[in-house]
Amino acid sequence: MRNMMKYILSLTPVVFLIVFLSIVIHVYGIDVLSGPSQLVLIVSTGIAVLIAMLYFHKTWKELETEINHSVGSIGSPIVILLLIGLLSGTWMVSGIVPMLIYYGMQIINPHIFLITSCLISAIVSVMTGSSWTTVATIGVALMGIGKAQGFNDGWTAGAILSGAYFGDKMSPLSDTTVLASSLCGTPLFTHIKYMMITTVPSFTITLIIFLTAGFLVPATASIDTSAFTSALSSTFNLSLWLLLVPIATGWMIYKKMPAIIVLFASSVMAIVFAVIFQPHILAEVSGMDAKAIPGTLSSAIVLFKGAMTSCFRSTAIDSGFTPVNELLATRGMAGMLNTVWIILCAICFGGVLKASGMLANIVSLVIPLTKTRVGLVASTVVSGIFFNATAADQFLSIMLNASMFGEIYKKEGYEPRLLSRSIEDSSTVTSVLIPWSTCGMTQSTVLNVPTLTYLPYCFFNILAPITSILVAAIGYKIYRSVNS
Repeated sequence: MRNMMKYILSLTPVVFLIVFLSIVIHVYGIDVLSGPSQLVLIVSTGIAVLIAMLYFHKTWKELETEINHSVGSIGSPIVILLLIGLLSGTWMVSGIVPMLIYYGMQIINPHIFLITSCLISAIVSVMTGSSWTTVATIGVALMGIGKAQGFNDGWTAGAILSGAYFGDKMSPLSDTTVLASSLCGTPLFTHIKYMMITTVPSFTITLIIFLTAGFLVPATASIDTSAFTSALSSTFNLSLWLLLVPIATGWMIYKKMPAIIVLFASSVMAIVFAVIFQPHILAEVSGMDAKAIPGTLSSAIVLFKGAMTSCFRSTAIDSGFTPVNELLATRGMAGMLNTVWIILCAICFGGVLKASGMLANIVSLVIPLTKTRVGLVASTVVSGIFFNATAADQFLSIMLNASMFGEIYKKEGYEPRLLSRSIEDSSTVTSVLIPWSTCGMTQSTVLNVPTLTYLPYCFFNILAPITSILVAAIGYKIYRSVNS
């Protein structure tokens, strides 16, 4: 009876979190990440503390020590997240992202529209590190193009989301990628490289499906994308010299330089290029007199303020074309604060569960399923999908999954990159398939397509977890820890 009570009380904070979170999601909708989710986590942490002290006889000092240790372990990831916000702002105002989109838009054709949409979304998502930004900007434009060409909304949305979540999973700028790798103790670029083993086959099959579908689905009308591209070209100086920044960034990644150095150096280069190629954009962002005489102190102040503002604050650039304006809007470092906020709250929640022994009790319920390699990876993947459906947020899913399985992978002698990859193959990509999750609600609202309408066409999101289990079954490049 006591053992049963131990499991019931261990699950109580998690059940409360799930129920309370479902309520605030219903009430606040897509605004749930701006504070409600964080409050739910804090209240859930409080309940966990009470149970830990009253039933498991833990002292506050023991719980506080684990919370401090857990928060301290995410110092570098938080810095990386802030630098991601810095990079997204500087790459936009410098014209790097607009240039990539501009040339990508040139190749759109009805027969290759679906595969092109998927590829463009993937490129933008890799460059920005955000599936939400990709969908809310270029995704909206592509939905309009798809409607005009006669494609079913589900097909178009599926292509966009498949590409967007490919980037969300593989980009070194993605907060989910950074979070999964850091929580599991896997170096960021090692994590990304290892994910290619499961991601490349899934994405290749996805592209083949969309290419084939493009020739089978008839185009009922043609679309003129000149308004979109003209707005970009008239707003920015789209020089090919801007390619030097992503090339240099790619070289630094290839050389396996630390993520913090890569992100900061790339941002600095982007600022320099913004001053050279887009001084008028910096003047607009600064909100100061754009007619300052070049070479004077006043013009230098305008450029300085514009560059600084694009780094840390939301910016809006008027191109004269609303879809492009939405694309060009950035949030800078300040835009990452809600993510940092929810991570800190979730880390506190996980710290209490771990220090009290409640997490160990929960994990013990699934240990019988993890005795084989396939069973361990499959349990991780299914758990990621389960937490997406119950906790309704990919960040919480990643954190809970990492906390639950971290010690098991270590005990079984597997390198942490297997855990971080398995988490991303499930928690990150399936979040958008859950209608009541933050991702599912946001993307269906932005694209104006119900989740269950686009779900069957999100081939990458469906294939990724399946491929993860298949690769584990084959045993391809499944590495053991040197200490095992």
